[in-house]
Amino acid sequence: MVTENDLDKLRTLQDILSQKIRLEHDIQEIPKLLGTQEEMLNRLKKTFIEKNQEYEKVKSAESEFRNMLLEAESMREKSEKNMDVISTQREYEALDKEIRDASEKEQQYRKDLQQKERLLSELDEQIKQHTGLIEQQEKELSERRSGIETEITAKKKQVDDLVKDENKLTKDLDSEVVFKFERIIRNKMGLGIVAIKGNVCMGCHMILPAQFANNVRLGEEFVFCPYCSRILFYEESESEEEFFDTEDAGALSDLDDIEEEELDEDEEEEEIINIDNEE
Repeated sequence: MVTENDLDKLRTLQDILSQKIRLEHDIQEIPKLLGTQEEMLNRLKKTFIEKNQEYEKVKSAESEFRNMLLEAESMREKSEKNMDVISTQREYEALDKEIRDASEKEQQYRKDLQQKERLLSELDEQIKQHTGLIEQQEKELSERRSGIETEITAKKKQVDDLVKDENKLTKDLDSEVVFKFERIIRNKMGLGIVAIKGNVCMGCHMILPAQFANNVRLGEEFVFCPYCSRILFYEESESEEEFFDTEDAGALSDLDDIEEEELDEDEEEEEIINIDNEE
């Protein structure tokens, strides 16, 4: 026999299980927030490495342009000195061409060198910014990890306390009923026991057969709604007759009445056919 005390236990158990399920969900979700921060930190580190690699390439190119500029300057200065010892027009024209070529290369190398120096300066600034962001993110992540561990530990302690309360409460209840009840609460967003008013389930609002509702009212055993699977308990309604409308309830007896009506209609049609044949 299901007593009011049993129903009170289920209601209390419902609250305990709802809290436990919510805490377990939080414990699973908390590390996901940490994963987002870790992913951001990894992206910063990846960008930092890429910037450093680019910096080294530009640094190498800058060094090459600097050497080429020195060579062009040296060649120009050497040609200019040779101008003092030339004796023919042909030698003058050849040296003059060397000086002009060296000067053009010198100007081009200087431009390229300045471009690389500006790019190096920009990359250096970006690397410094990324270094600061990485340090800040690592600090926040470290603090977050520490906070998360503390938060998870506290929530696990709450879950352990709820499990103890749950065990005390369910020791006198049928283990199969408790198992089904917890599964229902997990699937039905914390609502595992609902009233049935007349012959209507207040959980899914489906109309139940009158005899089924009567079984719930008798309370001889725990009854589960065939539609939403919640445990049902009977609750008096203001308009009892409205709920106990057998025609709307979908009782099994209605199906028998429908079948009998169909059989009567079939017999009438058969008699009409026989009369026509005899005529």
